[in-house]
Amino acid sequence: MKKVETKIKAKTSPQKVIRAFLDDKMLKEWWGVERSLIDRRVGGAYALAWDIDEGGMKYVSTGTIRLYNPKGLLVIEKFVYLNYEKPILGPMSLTIKAERQNDLTNIYICQDGYKEGEHWNWYYEAVKEAWPIVIKNLKQYLERETM
Repeated sequence: MKKVETKIKAKTSPQKVIRAFLDDKMLKEWWGVERSLIDRRVGGAYALAWDIDEGGMKYVSTGTIRLYNPKGLLVIEKFVYLNYEKPILGPMSLTIKAERQNDLTNIYICQDGYKEGEHWNWYYEAVKEAWPIVIKNLKQYLERETM
C-alpha cells in the first residue's frame, strides 16, 4: 500500500511536538483546525474539523488513538477522511514520532493505508503535496513558541 512520509528537524522538545497534535489551541494556531475532539488515551477519539460554516464542516479527519506516549509517539488508527465533495476514505493510519537528537528533535509523520481508485489517487496526491508544507508550518510554529 502507498504511504506518505515526511521528516524535519526542529529546535523544540519531542513532548511539544506530540502536544501540538493533541492540544485544541495549538492545533488551531499551527494547522488551522477549527474544532477538535481528542481523548488523550489509548482507545480515545481523535477528530479534527476545518472550514466550518453555517452549512456544516467541509473537511474532517477522525480516528482512534492506538499508541500514545507524550514523550514522543502518537499513532492514530482507523483514520478516516471526510470531504463534502468526495466519498468517505479510510481506514488509514497516521503516525507522529518525535525523537531528541542533540539540540534538535527529529519529527516524522507517516500516513498510510491508501487504497486504489480515482478518489484514493486524488487524496494520496493531495496528502503527498500537503504534508511537507504542514510539517514546515509545524516546525516554524514550534520554534517560534520555544523562543
